Amino acid sequence: MGVLLTAFACVLLLAVLLSSLAHRTILSTAALFLVAGFVLGDGVLGVVSLRPGDDLVATLAELALFTVLFTDGMRVGWAELRSAWRLPGRALGWGLPLTLAITAIGAHYLLGLGWIEALLIGAILAPTDPVFAAALVGNEKVPPRLRQLLNVESGVNDGLALPFVILFLAIAAGSDDLHLGELGLELGLGIVIGVAIPWVAIKLEQTRWFAASTPYEPLNALAIGLLVLALGKATHGNLFLAAFSAGITVATFGPRQRESFEHFGELIAEVFKLAALLVFGALITPALLGSVGWQGWLFAVLALIVARPIAIWLSFLRSGLGVREQAAVAWFGPKGFASVVYGLLVLGSGIAAAVPVFQLVAVTIVLSILLHSSTDIVVARWFDDEREVPAWYGSVTRKIRRRERPSP
Repeated sequence: MGVLLTAFACVLLLAVLLSSLAHRTILSTAALFLVAGFVLGDGVLGVVSLRPGDDLVATLAELALFTVLFTDGMRVGWAELRSAWRLPGRALGWGLPLTLAITAIGAHYLLGLGWIEALLIGAILAPTDPVFAAALVGNEKVPPRLRQLLNVESGVNDGLALPFVILFLAIAAGSDDLHLGELGLELGLGIVIGVAIPWVAIKLEQTRWFAASTPYEPLNALAIGLLVLALGKATHGNLFLAAFSAGITVATFGPRQRESFEHFGELIAEVFKLAALLVFGALITPALLGSVGWQGWLFAVLALIVARPIAIWLSFLRSGLGVREQAAVAWFGPKGFASVVYGLLVLGSGIAAAVPVFQLVAVTIVLSILLHSSTDIVVARWFDDEREVPAWYGSVTRKIRRRERPSP
């Protein structure tokens, strides 16, 4: 534990020192933690020694996904969903299931996996992550509707994919009785906890007897999240749906609590994300990367350049979204943090196909992180110039403007 903590602290400090450079170039903080974990892990230097079944891995994955879903839910309160649902609704209502299905078809026919395992892989790889498209999402010259589309989609699809992951994982466990009633109760209880606890807490603060002081306001949402986590653990409600529901509830009924917690919450989620990426990288070895064979790597490539683009193209037919914007959405479906944690959950589940499923998910995520985090700034520059001439063609832009200038 001490070695892992030291390694994480050193890599985090390095990431902070390089963050300004990373913001301007193709360098990626997420890729830095992934590569650092790989180098420090058993496959290379052996400094950080972890096993998939370690309690630390499972606990970190659980806490990290809980915090990320909680903060994701806060970004997409019901007001935002209602006002900006047209384009994200296409991506979530059509794009998500189509991506899942196309990915599953590839896993079944290219790799020979059973349908349940193939559908499980599809569900794990369906969610997207804006972290690896930060330069695009954060560029004010990118059309607002495109940035909003990517933010809302990535904020919601983690939670929407979760029930499919749970269901396919339960079926893959091979039980004759899937205990669907218990599974439904677990999911429903998670949603009830996620809605009820924040609503009661916010209503209490709005009474004349209670009020949070300014220094303690950021801790209000943190306390709500911790209580949701504790009750979810105690009642065996689904923690992840509880987290996502709680975030949406806070955003809907407590805009002040949401605003005060926003920056603080994003920092907490970012720390957990980076820690999970370091652990994920440490679990990846050269042997694992080679064990999937050429078929596995071909599947990873097709999952990135075929499954998502086809799904987005079909989803946005006659949507009015420009070709360039649609191309950006199609490409930036990076397999990010939720896929990392879902892969770790499968690896620790004990199902017969846990190892091959994790291996395929791992190589796809590695390839996605490297490709998407190194191309986001390039694609963002498509939108740099108001005349749609990329920023790096500055000389061309100047010549065009000189020609358009009236003669004296």
